[in-house]
Amino acid sequence: MITKSYQVYPRCEVMSYAIARLKKLKRGNISGSASHTARERETPNADPTQKNIRFIGSLNPEERLEDLVLAKIAEHEQKRKIRTDAVYCVELLLSASPSYFRPDCPTNAGYYEQQKLDDWVEATHQWLADEYGSRIVRAELHLDEATPHIHAYFVPVDDQGQLRCNHFFDGRQKIHEFQDSYYQTMRLIELERGIKGSRAKHQDIKDFYRIVEEGRDLEVDELSAAQLKAKAADRDRANQRKQEMEATAKALSLENEQLRLRIAQLEQDNQSIKKLTEWSTDLALDDVAWELGLWRKGNEWVGGSHIINIDGSKFSDLASGSYFEGNHAIDLVKHVNQCNQTTAIAWIGERFGEVGAKRAAIAHAQKVTADIIQTQPVPQFAPPIEDKKQWQQVEHYLTQKRGIPSDCVQMLHNQGLVYADSKANVVFVMRDLEGNTKGAFLEGTTNKFSGYELGTVRRDSWFYFTLGKKPSEQTSTVVLSDSPIDAISVAMLEYQVKGIPENRTVYMAVDDTSNLPVERLRNVPCVQVAFSQPTVARAVKELLPHSTQLKCKSRDWNTQLINFSHQLQQRYSQQKHEELEL
Repeated sequence: MITKSYQVYPRCEVMSYAIARLKKLKRGNISGSASHTARERETPNADPTQKNIRFIGSLNPEERLEDLVLAKIAEHEQKRKIRTDAVYCVELLLSASPSYFRPDCPTNAGYYEQQKLDDWVEATHQWLADEYGSRIVRAELHLDEATPHIHAYFVPVDDQGQLRCNHFFDGRQKIHEFQDSYYQTMRLIELERGIKGSRAKHQDIKDFYRIVEEGRDLEVDELSAAQLKAKAADRDRANQRKQEMEATAKALSLENEQLRLRIAQLEQDNQSIKKLTEWSTDLALDDVAWELGLWRKGNEWVGGSHIINIDGSKFSDLASGSYFEGNHAIDLVKHVNQCNQTTAIAWIGERFGEVGAKRAAIAHAQKVTADIIQTQPVPQFAPPIEDKKQWQQVEHYLTQKRGIPSDCVQMLHNQGLVYADSKANVVFVMRDLEGNTKGAFLEGTTNKFSGYELGTVRRDSWFYFTLGKKPSEQTSTVVLSDSPIDAISVAMLEYQVKGIPENRTVYMAVDDTSNLPVERLRNVPCVQVAFSQPTVARAVKELLPHSTQLKCKSRDWNTQLINFSHQLQQRYSQQKHEELEL
């Protein structure tokens, strides 16, 4: 992108045009083109006193353009043999009307305003870099003819490194895209586009370039009525683009103001964090020792029966018979004053103020917390004990009350994902994404009880199961539901209509976005949201923009499953009745 702010010049009476032409070069034509642009042969209309500038490519006079082109092609192995008539290189001719370079005297061939030239060269150089990158192997600015212009050589290798000129310049549409791309940059320095979509013959274009090279502009009387109409349409489009740019500028101004306010807020937050950081830092033990009435003797603090050595946040009492080690200000006060923690904090508050006391207490609490985390074992989740005697009642509840097909219930039971506890509750096993059991959701069969088993790690475990393909296959679809019952119901509704999924599909119960495995789901091509609450569905959509929502036709998916099963049963009964009548 062009980031420089170019000097804006007043628009002159005669419109100035950006010029972009190209010529396809076969291997045999490369040397001839190079000898012309490098002035290796006599050029009648060139001024030998003017020096041309090569701004892309080596200045080594022994370096041949053909070698540069072949080297660029050889950077990648060509999958097919290059045809003898293939286009090896494309010569780009880039220029502008003389009235742009010398608005006050367009017919004064060879003269140009330096600022105008500099802006045009920089914009063109940037466009070549953005559009073609390292595939431009040479570019030269010619100043020895009537009007400044640039010859650039482009090796048409695609993103796979294959030589394919047609990929870039095949047909009128791609030529237009090439010219449009150049114009989008040139309009930033007040250059007009040529007549877009013109069907002028190639000879007409040569005449146009000849006029420019002779140092003259296109006069109005040299344009046909159709061309004048086309230019008027171009001007209207330019005005419209100008309005769009002004609207964009206003929007960017508003966005910048919002960013300024955001930066101010972040600076304020940074100050708050800085203050909190200071608060989380303990009092300096040297200051505490001084307040305790000890005095420094060499590297130690002494007083009474104490010889205190301080090392950062740690201290040790080296006195004979009373060796003691401790951490932080509160420990030091407790040791020297022979008091409990409450009295130590009160003493620090009296000497260092409330803020000092809080700093000391926070630092002490952090140390105690860190010690507990490092030394105490973490309690592990213990799943409810299975009671096989209660399974028949749980199975009856799931199949008869909840309308879940018997073979599905048996499948989940065999996989250890659903079982019964001693109170005849349905136990839905919750696992992390590696399959480790970390929780359970319980649902009563004789009452309305439901909830999580004590110790369940809700943030890192879910009830889920998989249908379709082998376990080794990559998951392509995930269906998210509110509860284990709804997850099973959605799966059975899809199964009864479409059969087993063709792709590997995971059905997962997620009761809130706070425990949504967002990072893992971002890599799943298809995420379907089957939540009954629209607000939760919208929250998931913000986190996973590629997700889609499934519409429930009843108050929840289990009710829809039960209704669908009844409809199937009615159809089956009706069909049997009709068969008996026959």
